[in-house]
Amino acid sequence: MKKHIFKTFVELTGHPISSSIIKNFTASAISKPLIKPFSSFYRIQQQEAEFPMNEYKSLNAFFTRSLKAGSRPIDNDPNTLISPVDGVLSYSGPVNEQQQFVVKDKNYSITDLFGDTSKAEPYQNGYYYLFYLSPQHYHHFHYPVSGKLVSRYALGTTSYPVNDLGIRMKDELFSSNYRIISELETACGRVAIVKVGALNVNSIRIADSSKDCVKGEDFGHFAFGSTVILFIENKNSLAPLNLPFTEVQVGDKIGEWQY
Repeated sequence: MKKHIFKTFVELTGHPISSSIIKNFTASAISKPLIKPFSSFYRIQQQEAEFPMNEYKSLNAFFTRSLKAGSRPIDNDPNTLISPVDGVLSYSGPVNEQQQFVVKDKNYSITDLFGDTSKAEPYQNGYYYLFYLSPQHYHHFHYPVSGKLVSRYALGTTSYPVNDLGIRMKDELFSSNYRIISELETACGRVAIVKVGALNVNSIRIADSSKDCVKGEDFGHFAFGSTVILFIENKNSLAPLNLPFTEVQVGDKIGEWQY
């Protein structure tokens, strides 16, 4: 029974009415009694949370929790790329000359994802990483490298589940889902952080609009299970770590620029 309830909350619906009902319920005080069973069911590391469990006023407040200071050590070597999220590094690989990348044997167009050929062009022949955040994960996103924010914009309208089932069933999943794209100019070239919303509520929250981006800095969160895709500009001499289907945390090294 609990499994059915929680899957309904965070994974399985793309309908705007039901998603809105779920969003309003989980943000209300009525949902507070579900925090403990939710935490137990998904084996959430409660000791990392910023506050004790009983201080969260709703399930959504707990789901979008911050962590205690120092919970995620950051690899501060300026030549390393770090994971921007806690999650599963599900796929990674090159972007080809046709501006496409492959996920589960499907080709996805970065032109469609970015909404414009010129915006996608820097990442042609570059590299990408795709991270999936399940309900058990910490849902904030952080900068994977230091730099200057040069572009941030939103695309898409509705959203579908971005779990493994959604990837298998929805051909244009990433280019149809609501998403916010942040582009950084760094000492190592252009880096794009694509936050892909899950479910129709499109709950992506940007907390920091500063143009000065510091590696490891928290700049927003998701309110439901989600996906982040990193794109690295093609001129970079990036040596990525081979970590398919590996659990990673914010601050973990996932690649290194070599000169």
